[in-house]
Amino acid sequence: MHSTQKGFTLIELVVVIVILGILAATALPKFVDLKGDAAQAAIQGVAAAVSSSSAINYSKYQISGTTAAEQLNAATPCAILVPSIKTGLTGGASALGNAHATIATDNTCAGVAAGATVACVLQSTDDTTKQATATIICTG
Repeated sequence: MHSTQKGFTLIELVVVIVILGILAATALPKFVDLKGDAAQAAIQGVAAAVSSSSAINYSKYQISGTTAAEQLNAATPCAILVPSIKTGLTGGASALGNAHATIATDNTCAGVAAGATVACVLQSTDDTTKQATATIICTG
């Protein structure tokens, strides 16, 4: 009587499980930090949109003399500019709402000459360590 058994030995199964464990341990840190990277990318995108909107606003100010879409000469230019961005987003949602962001620092344009720049720091609400700076061009 000659019998042939099919299957894997216990040692072979343990070796495969150990190899899979090692691969998982090396790959896991790369996937864990993706949420932080996504939060940073989102906040940088909103900061870029605010900066671009400010540049377009200042261009209109330069062309039309003293009329700009938004008069950025107040104490909170970033807070003034952000609502004007929302019309360009799908569904009219708030730019900050889409990116889960808040305004961390809004430097004043009050008393600043036209064409001067101030910084507006946006902070992610998903990961409060993630921030990005937008450049606001004041209209004076």
